[in-house]
Amino acid sequence: MCKGLAALPHSCLERAKEIKLKLGILLQKPESAVDLVIPYNSEKPEKPARPQRPSLEEVLQWRESLDKLLENNYGLASFKSFLKSEFSEENLEFWLACEDYKKIKSPVKMAEKAKKIYEEFIQTEAPNEVNIDHFTKDITMKNLVEPSPSSFDVAQKRIYALMEKDSLPRFVRSEFYQELIK
Repeated sequence: MCKGLAALPHSCLERAKEIKLKLGILLQKPESAVDLVIPYNSEKPEKPARPQRPSLEEVLQWRESLDKLLENNYGLASFKSFLKSEFSEENLEFWLACEDYKKIKSPVKMAEKAKKIYEEFIQTEAPNEVNIDHFTKDITMKNLVEPSPSSFDVAQKRIYALMEKDSLPRFVRSEFYQELIK
């Protein structure tokens, strides 16, 4: 029986990795319970278009550029699935929330969204707290006194750098990515 991380026998570690991989694959599947519900009307509902599988050339570019990965819908979905499988999707979710935030024109809606982003990702003990230093957190808090499209820029750049340095290399080594380059 597997007890305590330090005392895990080799076979338990292998089993844990296998379970983690299988869970990741399950999380990757785009179908949801909602897709299984049969609509009342007889017309076929339109399904949203799935991102088209990228070419090998595009996929290989992701190794070198997080921007290229994030710009590609298929790449973004694959990266997101990978991060979810590792229970580490908060950085990407924060980055995406910031991208959406920058598109808001209404000052009232901007203030509401800024508060949500702060409470979800920035504040201490937030449900999906991102790992930023106190200096960055302080700058972000000061920027939120008068929300603007650039309020989260410093924090977003820090998180982007973390994803580029840490998450992207792990993704490139993962089964998710390796399946795409086969």
